[in-house]
Amino acid sequence: MAESTLSRPRLLIVRLGSLGDLVHTLPAVAALQRARPELAIDWLVDRVHREFLSLVPIVESVVVLERPNIAGWLQARRAMRARHYEAAVDFQGLVKSAALARLSGARRVIGFDRTALREPAAAWLYTERVAVGEGRHVIEKNLALAAALGASTTERAFPVADVASPALDALRAQGVSEFVLLNCGAAWPNKRWPADRFGQIAMWLRERHGLRSVTLWGPGESDLAAEVMRVSGGAALAAPVTGLRDLVALSRAARLMVSGDTGPTHIAAAAGTPIVAIFGPTDPARNGPWDPRDVVVSRYEACDCHYQRRCHRPADAWCLLQVDVAQVQRAIDQRLALRPQ
Repeated sequence: MAESTLSRPRLLIVRLGSLGDLVHTLPAVAALQRARPELAIDWLVDRVHREFLSLVPIVESVVVLERPNIAGWLQARRAMRARHYEAAVDFQGLVKSAALARLSGARRVIGFDRTALREPAAAWLYTERVAVGEGRHVIEKNLALAAALGASTTERAFPVADVASPALDALRAQGVSEFVLLNCGAAWPNKRWPADRFGQIAMWLRERHGLRSVTLWGPGESDLAAEVMRVSGGAALAAPVTGLRDLVALSRAARLMVSGDTGPTHIAAAAGTPIVAIFGPTDPARNGPWDPRDVVVSRYEACDCHYQRRCHRPADAWCLLQVDVAQVQRAIDQRLALRPQ
C-alpha cells in the first residue's frame, strides 16, 4: 500500500457476508464515498466473499477474516489497527461484527440501534447507535446508517466493475445472443422453486418470446440444471462453469433473470438486469428487488417458516409449491413489457 494512501483518513466498513447482503450495502458505501471523497474506504469481509469486493472500485483495500477463530480474529485485528481508522461502520448488526468493528481501534464505532439489530446485545459495543426505523428495505436501512457520517440517502448506486467473461464468450460462440437467466438454486432449500417448473418456463419463453434460457448452477446444483434442460425440450441450456465475474457479465447481457431470493438475484439487480423474483420464507419488502419495475411473486404472507432455512410443512404443502407456472408467466410478460429507463 502506498504511503500516500496510508496518510489519508480511513473508514472501515464491516459487512462479513452474505453475498446478497454485501450487494445491499453497496449504495450506502457509495453514498459515503460521494459525501467524504477524502476518505480511503476499507472493507472487512469473510474470506469467501473477497472476490466480490475486488469488483467494487470504490473500496481501497479489503481486510479479510481468513478464519472464524481466535487466530483469524487476531490477524484481522493487526491488519485493522495498522490503518488507524477514523470510524468503523457495522452494517451487519451481530455481536461478532460489532466486536470486530470495536477491535479495529476506530475512534467512532457506528451501528444500528437496538430495534434494528439482529442481535440487540451488539449495541453495547458501539460508540454511536443510529435509529433507522422498521419495515424498510435493508438498502434503505443501510443508507440511513451511512447518513450518520454525512451521506445522502437519496441515491442508490451499485459500483460494480465491468469484467471480461469466458462464460459469456462461450455462449456467444454458440450463437446465443438474447437470453433469459434462470436460477433455480439457493442455499436454503425452501427458497427453491421446483426445477421442473423452471423447465416449463424455458419452453414457454421460447414459444412466446423467442428467447433462449440459460440455467445458472453452482456447486451441488448440476442435477437441478439437468432437470430444467430435460423438461424444457431443448429450450434451456446450462450455463458454462460460472464464476462471480461471469455472473456479473451474464447478468448485464441478459434480457431478464427469473430466480428466488439468493445471491445471484441481487448481483443481477445491481447490474441493472430486469428481475422476476419468486419469494417464500423471506420478505420481498425487506430483501427483494428494489427497481419498482421488477416483479415479485411472493408467498411470504402464507409462509410458516419466516427467515428459517427449512420448511416446517409436509413436502406436498410447501409454500413455493403454491406458486404455479401461470403466475410466473404473467409476471414475466409484465416485466418484459417495460422498457429500460
